[in-house]
Amino acid sequence: MNEKETPGVTDEELIRASLGGDEQAFRGLMERYKNRAYHVAVGITGDPDDALDVVQEAFVKAYYSLKEFRFGANFYTWFYRLLVNQAIDRWRKSSRSQTVPLDEKWLSEEVSPPDSVVYPRTPEDLARNRQLSEALSRAIADLPEYHRAVIMLREVDGLAYEEIAKVLHCSVGTVMSRLHYARAKLKEALKGFREG
Repeated sequence: MNEKETPGVTDEELIRASLGGDEQAFRGLMERYKNRAYHVAVGITGDPDDALDVVQEAFVKAYYSLKEFRFGANFYTWFYRLLVNQAIDRWRKSSRSQTVPLDEKWLSEEVSPPDSVVYPRTPEDLARNRQLSEALSRAIADLPEYHRAVIMLREVDGLAYEEIAKVLHCSVGTVMSRLHYARAKLKEALKGFREG
């Protein structure tokens, strides 16, 4: 079951059906959000395997906590709060600091590439894109955890400031401050690519 199989069915309808015992309804919610959840999780944890575990753990936690969901609230925001907390916990516990290239293998079609990406026309362009992707991955991995979460939720997942504030349990001002810091650090880390 996915959004195409449930046109016009709202998250709330799927939640109510799931609470009524319909397992397929919860699978519908998972299908709607699993790709976006993975993108955020891999961006925070820096590890594809950890990200898969985080997404699975977050969905399990959401399933067992669904009775606590307040109708009228946004399921997406409620779920992503669980997801981000799981991802940050996993990242903290991880002894490795592996980075993952930000490329089409894990970015969804909904996410536009950065303006600074040069579309490959020559082998030199292709090499430059790969270097940029690796540098961006390292720069994101070097951010403090909550700055990393904010940049992923805003730039990769496209959440509004208010939604990010709800997910991270902080004020919109804090979100804006963390996002400003993260962008400044990424801009500094990628300085050579703008000048090159």
